[in-house]
Amino acid sequence: MKADASALYVGQVVHQRVQTVDHRLSYRVFMLLLDLDEIPAVQSRLRLLSRGRFGLLGWRARDFGDRSETPLRTQIETHLADAGIDLDGGAIRLLTMPRILGYGFNPISVYFCYRPDGALAALLYEVSNTFGQRHTYLIAQPDPAAGPVRQTADKVFFVSPFMDLGLTYDFTVRPPAEAVSVVVAVRRGDTPILTASFAGTRRPLTDAQLLRAFVTHPLLTWKVTFGIHWEALKIMLKGARYRHPPALPPRPITLGRTRT
Repeated sequence: MKADASALYVGQVVHQRVQTVDHRLSYRVFMLLLDLDEIPAVQSRLRLLSRGRFGLLGWRARDFGDRSETPLRTQIETHLADAGIDLDGGAIRLLTMPRILGYGFNPISVYFCYRPDGALAALLYEVSNTFGQRHTYLIAQPDPAAGPVRQTADKVFFVSPFMDLGLTYDFTVRPPAEAVSVVVAVRRGDTPILTASFAGTRRPLTDAQLLRAFVTHPLLTWKVTFGIHWEALKIMLKGARYRHPPALPPRPITLGRTRT
């Protein structure tokens, strides 16, 4: 495990809706990449990344997974084992936003799961909606990807009140290095509906860089939640039909597949 596996990524989120209503938004964000095995040491050396107490920025394990006391790595390894994947102690790294002034919300967090030789074994996409619900898409990566990782999964979890189930997610991911990107394209059959993306560049995870990110991206998670509701209002005014949340999927994990 590298000592500098955990990092900070600063970049931009872009959403482009092309069906029902034509709507685009973009905003600057920063995200943490946290190696789950490094988190205690990272939080010990950083003054600005609190361990659940109120602070400028914070991270706590119970914001993720099933929100229980079960260690997050144990939860992820259990999901992987159920899908027939054994990391054999390989790294698990989480790309996510921190809490800001005690408040945290992540529409999507991504777990990069590696074999001991550093090859990517699987990705887990942990998706949360503003109704307090959560679902995870798990997709194995059986072969080393030449270029971006390309994966797909059936959309079974209600996220936007302006979008049906019965759609398909196409994920295109460049795993964390000097840059990282996660693109989620939503389609109905062959018809594109929406594309959401994050692209960021790497910075060292230090107090100085965290303070800089906090100042240049004020109230990050607060603005994300406000922005979701503000954009929803604008979409409604453009004529989009509101859908009420259906029942949750029977299982908390949905398996996807690779695509060419």
